Order: sequence, then C-alpha cells, then structure tokens
Amino acid sequence: MTSTTRPRLTAEDWLMAGFRALACSGPAALKAEPLARDLGTTKGSFYWHFKDLPDYLTRLIRLWEERAFDGVIALLDPAATPRARLEQLCFLAVGFRDDSYGGAVLEPALRAWALASPEVAHAVARMDARRIAYLASLCREACIANPDAPEALYALIVGLETLDMKDAHRSMRLLLTAL
Repeated sequence: MTSTTRPRLTAEDWLMAGFRALACSGPAALKAEPLARDLGTTKGSFYWHFKDLPDYLTRLIRLWEERAFDGVIALLDPAATPRARLEQLCFLAVGFRDDSYGGAVLEPALRAWALASPEVAHAVARMDARRIAYLASLCREACIANPDAPEALYALIVGLETLDMKDAHRSMRLLLTAL
C-alpha cells in the first residue's frame, strides 16, 4: 500500500487563499478556520506560518502591495518608449484577471474592506499615491503636458476595475488617444 502525502502548504499558499476568499466573500472570510477548510487542511498549518490573525492580515496586505505594484511594473518592456510603457501599464491594469490571486474583483474588494479597516485604508492610500506617482513619471517621460493626466488615467483604471467593464480596453484607448 502506498500513501499519498499532500505537499506542505507555504505561507504564500495561505496568502493566495486569502486573496481569493476576500475577492469571493469579503474580509469576514479571512479567518483561519474557513481558509483551512478551503485549503483542505487544519488550522495548525495556519498557525505554523503566522503568529496570529493580525500577523496574517498584515502580511496579506504587504504581499498585495508588492504584487500590485512591483509585480506589474516588472511586466513592462524596459526597451519600449515611455509612451509605449505608459500604454502597456494602463492596459495591464485594466486587463488583470489572475484568478489564483483573486481575479478582477480583488482590488474592488480591498477598497471595500478599506472602508471598515484603517490599516487597509492606509495601505490602499499608499498604493494609490505610489501608482499615481509612477503614472506621473511615465507621463513626464512621454512628454504628456496635462498635469491632470496621471490622476485621470488612475481614476479610469480604478473605475474600470470597480465596474468590471467587458470593454475596458476600448475605454482606456479613448483616454490615451486624447492625451
């Protein structure tokens, strides 16, 4: 008789499960018991990787900040012109659909969570500021003179994520063409 052993879960497995749970069920689903059930394991595995629930939530937000900024910027073609990088970034932002990471509804779910959690609200505000600053630098490099362009682009990105519009690329193309 052979025994099959499941691979050990990593902290990242738990965090990715948290993103999916948040996207599907909201922040109430971010507890050890329901996450363990979804992963087919015990709460003991959760506490092996995280000191407690606040530690887990802090690391969840930290991973989101890393992936949602650095991970996206790393996908841009460094050899492309500034205008092309700006367009790549905008289309990546409105086209992101990685279901292993919570899919298209993760960012709106984080923004909804931020309404009830000061810690999450601070993280979202940091991310917004960081993203707008990066958009501003790309706009400057692309010689886009309108000082409101970065905020307008970002507002469209956030709005398209929230609306989950099926033709988001068309809306983004309209704004980029107007710049």
